[in-house]
Order: sequence, then C-alpha cells, then structure tokens
Amino acid sequence: MATSIGTETLFVPFEHTDTPKVSYGLPFPEACKKHVESTFHASRVFVIASASLSKNTHALTELQSILGAKVVGTRIGMKPHTLWSDILQIVKEASEVQADCLITLGAGSLTDAAKIIALAIANKVTSFDDLATLPNDSPTRKENVIPSSIPIISIPTSLSGGEYSPFAGGTNDHTHRKHGFATPNKGPALVILDATLSKTTPASVWLSTGIRAVDHCVEALCSLQGKPAADKTAEEGLKLLVPGLLRCKHDVEDVEARHQCQLGVIESMKAVGLGVPLGASHGIGHQLGPLGVGHGETSCILLPAVCKYNAKHKANLDRQEKALNILLEMPEVRKALDSVHLTAADADLGGVLNVIIRELGMPRSLKDVGVGREKLDGLAANSLHDRWCVTNPVPLKKKEQVLEILEMVVE
Repeated sequence: MATSIGTETLFVPFEHTDTPKVSYGLPFPEACKKHVESTFHASRVFVIASASLSKNTHALTELQSILGAKVVGTRIGMKPHTLWSDILQIVKEASEVQADCLITLGAGSLTDAAKIIALAIANKVTSFDDLATLPNDSPTRKENVIPSSIPIISIPTSLSGGEYSPFAGGTNDHTHRKHGFATPNKGPALVILDATLSKTTPASVWLSTGIRAVDHCVEALCSLQGKPAADKTAEEGLKLLVPGLLRCKHDVEDVEARHQCQLGVIESMKAVGLGVPLGASHGIGHQLGPLGVGHGETSCILLPAVCKYNAKHKANLDRQEKALNILLEMPEVRKALDSVHLTAADADLGGVLNVIIRELGMPRSLKDVGVGREKLDGLAANSLHDRWCVTNPVPLKKKEQVLEILEMVVE
C-alpha cells in the first residue's frame, strides 16, 4: 500500500518481498538525500552514473551537490554488456573507500552492475577467478556465496525494469560469455522514480525499453502456464504502458505519460515475479544482446514474429486472443490501426503489436540493427540453450524452429 509523506509517495509493490521500496513525487536528488540519511543511515556513498546523463545534463552534479561529503566515489559510465573488468574495477574503488551505499543514476545496465558489485564486495572478490565463483551458471561456483549487504538505490532513466529484480547478467571479457547472478543476489533496496528526469533519456531508449516491458506482459499473458494473478498484473501493465508509450512518442514533454509508463513497468515485473515462464521473444532476444542489440530493440523485432509463429502452430490461440482484446480496447491502439487501415476484425496479436511498434518508430528487423543473415545460424544455435525458448508455447528444441522465426525478421 502506498503511503504519502509530504509530496512523496512511498510503497512496496511486491507482495512476496519487502524490497524494493518505490518512491516518487519528490525530485530525485531530494528523495535520494532523504533516504540516504533517514532510511539507510549511510555516510559513504558510491555513485555509478550514466556517461551520457553525466555529460549532457546536470543530473549527476545535482546529486553530488545535495549529498555533499557523503559521496566518497563516483564512476561515470560503463562499457556495454556489464563487463567483468568494469565490475572488478568498481569493486576495488568502492572497497577502498569503504562504501556503505551504492547509487545508480541511469539505465538498466548500471543497476545490473551494482547488484553484482555489491555481491562481489560481500565475497571479497578481487579477480576474474574470484568473480567466476559467484554466477549461478558457473562451473566454478562456490557452495557458500555470501549475500550482499550494501544497499542499492536505483534511479532509473529507462523502462527496462531490472531494478525490480535480484537477477543480474554480467559478461566475462575473457570468454565473452554472459553469466547470470541470482540467489543469493539482491536487487535495489529503493527505486526512485522521477518522470521529469526521464525526459533526458533518448526517445529510442525510452520507447524500446518500454516495449521490453510490454514484452513481459504479452509473453506472460500468452504463456500456457499462466496464472490468474499474473494475467491481472500483465493486463494492468499493458493498460499503462501502451497508451503511455504512444503518448510519449507524440509529446516528449508529457510527464504524466512518462510516470504512467514507469508504473506500468512495475506491473510487468509483478507478472514475471509470479513465476510465469516467458517465451521465445525473451529467449532469442537474450542471444541478440551479445551481437550489439539492446534488450528493448530485441523485443521490438522479435515479439510480433514470435506471436505470429505461435499462432501459426495453433499453440496458444485463446491466450493470444485475450491479449489482443486488451489492446483493442485502447483508443490509442484503435487510432494507430486506423492510420494503417487495419480493422479490429482483421487484426491478430502479432499484427497489432507490429502496428504499435512501427507507430513508435522502433526497429522491426535484424537489418535495422545491423545483424546480417550470416549471423542467423549461430544465433539460432545459441538460442536453444535459453530456458525461455523451451517454455515458449511451441517449445523450440530444433535450430530450424528458431530459424523460421528469424527469417520473419531478417529484413
């Protein structure tokens, strides 16, 4: 339940855990100062900030100014894919200054990094070999991984939703393999939402990561292992996200729509958090990342095609119809369909999602993001190892199945 404190709203969104708490209503520097002091009683804060945000806005300097001497270290920017080399460098710096709180200011990759950094500090990691003892999918994982104890405050500027999950992914520079860090990993203790700050986010990042959250909702609704509670939160997420994203596309200054999108992300993550297995848009998308494609962009490209593939094989037609009807009830969606002369009677779920994503101006093919046909075979083979390809309504167990989907989005 939300509680208002002055102009701040503070609430716990998830029933199964008391973290993270979510704060909105105050400007992010003011909210951060309040919770650093009164919630976490921290005095040695380490900030991990987006390079573009730090270069192009005053967001970092505003945060540093209000926290003053409590800021004992700052890292500006990280390389893509959360490289272990970057993580180890920040672990060293944060340990040397005895940081007692980590703050991330920027998009989701920084939040992933902070989760791994906090876990690495707790386990006194100093090398690649040490870090390799922590991932859940590592052959050298040690038996007794110590949970992280340093609290993380996340101030997200995208809609990727990683701040609501304890899971984090990091890439070993030596092997170029991305590893998952989960139990006993911890997510942020506090998420501060500031819709005004989000106006600094490039539209392509904001809108594409929003479609990633839409992907969470759609694949949860379309899962053959869906649950009523997850269906409800996924529906609520769609009702917030899709109109909000379309409004943001047409008016970047629409702060109310931006806040609506931020709340929609929470609903999308509730659906995922209830344990509903997702599908091939996520499964194949995980393997597109190492090819230089952002998570949001993978959903823009793959989600409509995966829905079309599953419908072709008549795997989840009733579930798809439910998701389709939710979208068709939205005036903003009907307007987008009218603009391309597509009637509700002629629309299917994949087709409607295609119209929405095109209306947002997001990439719709692998060619759009620089992935050529020569990459398809390896991409398909790697995708078969992802658990969410197996839990797709049509389980993907053969490379040819993945290639059928990829052929739909090559150009």
